[in-house]
Formats: sequence, C-alpha cells, structure tokens
Amino acid sequence: MSVKVSKRLLDRHAVLTGAGGGIGAAVAGSYLREGAFCSVIDLPATASEEVQTLAVQYPGKVKYISANVTNSADIDRLVQEASDAFGPIHVLYNNAAIFDMAPLLESDEAMYDKMFAVNVKGAFFVMQKVLAHMVAHKTRGSVVNMASQAGRRGEALVSHYCATKAAIISYTQSAALAMAPHHIRVNGIAPGVIATPMWKHVDALFAKYENLPLGEKKKQVGLAVPLGYMGDPTDICGAAIFLASDEASYITAQTLNVDGGNVMS
Repeated sequence: MSVKVSKRLLDRHAVLTGAGGGIGAAVAGSYLREGAFCSVIDLPATASEEVQTLAVQYPGKVKYISANVTNSADIDRLVQEASDAFGPIHVLYNNAAIFDMAPLLESDEAMYDKMFAVNVKGAFFVMQKVLAHMVAHKTRGSVVNMASQAGRRGEALVSHYCATKAAIISYTQSAALAMAPHHIRVNGIAPGVIATPMWKHVDALFAKYENLPLGEKKKQVGLAVPLGYMGDPTDICGAAIFLASDEASYITAQTLNVDGGNVMS
C-alpha cells in the first residue's frame, strides 16, 4: 500500500541513525511522508517491524542498514551503502544514543565509556563522515543532531547522559561554523520527556534509585511538564522536518527545545 506524500523533502536522501523504533522511526516516517528517500540505520541485524512497515508503505524509498556507530568501519560502510542505494546524502538525522544512570559516587568507568562511545564518539564521527560526503558532493545539506533537555542542565543521577547531550549541543555549534562556508546547516533538537519504549527502562532505574513504585517517575515527570504531559515521538517530527527543509534555510548552529516548556531559552 502506497501513501500520499507531501513535498517539503521531495527526492532528498535522508540518513537516520538509531531509527529502528521510538523517535527515530517516527521521524523516518515523517520524512517519507514529505517525499524523502530514507536510509534507516540501527544496530540489529534485521529491520524492526516498524521499519519493515515503512518499507511496505513506501516501496523503493527505504533502505535498512545494520551498523554500529561506535565502529569506524561500520560508519564508512553505512555512508557507502546509503549513497549506493539513493545517491548523495542531503539530510542526516543523527539520533543513535543510549541511556543509563547511577548515583554519582557509584558510577563506574564501564558506564562512562559505553555512553560516551555511543552518544558522543558515535554521533560525532557519523556527523563528520556524512559531512565529508556532503562536501565532496557539493550538497547543500542539513544535519539534525539529537540532543536532550538533559544537555541543558545537570541531574544528580544522570551525570553521564547529561554530559553526553551537552557535548552534542556544543558539537552542533562547532560543526555549524565549520560547515557554513559549504552552505551546509547543522542544528539540533533537545527533546524533553518523550514516551518512548526506552522509558520503561528509565522508569525502572528511577524506581530503583529513588525508591519509587514502578510507573511513578513516568507519571511525575509528565505532570511536571508545563503543558502537563509527556510528549509522543511524533511531537519531534515537526521540528525534524522543519530543520531538514528549505524552510530553515537561514537557521544554523541552533538547538531547538521541543519539551512542552521544560526549558526556556
């Protein structure tokens, strides 16, 4: 079954990392509805049901690539396989990330190394290699890096995650300045609390460290949002489309808060 598409990203090639589910899959679907070709990157060897469904809905428009963003050879391969499938890359939605938490005095090197390997090293080198591809092909492209409201402030139990997302905001600014002479825009999105499948894991960790019943933390953070509820993955799609499109042609080096009013800047 085919789906009617809009035209804001018509015939553009978007590479999306960490897009097998949650926010990434929602954004992939929104890009496809706007007319893009999508190379969907995630770690599992086979595509998720969500990605397979998108491939059926948009025949010939979806390429799934299994890759580990912490591995340099995998990054080179995903860029090559994506460009082989759909030609030069116009948009990077740089989303692959992991979450963990622990009290500051209990956090160990293993947690630190793993989180920075994926959330910072992986994100940076995916961005670097896609940007090099864009420069080589003279593509006036757009990069959308996924930060977080956690990158705007520290949290006692979430120090490493906060630091990794603060790094993404900083890299977004530096990369935007470096790429401006090539007319390539680099921006970020800082989501607030979004009801993704990952929140089951997050809620369980908070229950452990804050001695809460399961489900209580998720309820609390939703009620604490000024708009009064947690966001949905689809709430990120509008910003992701906008920043990737020509509508944002004079916007670069910015990280847009999409968080129901949690952070004011």
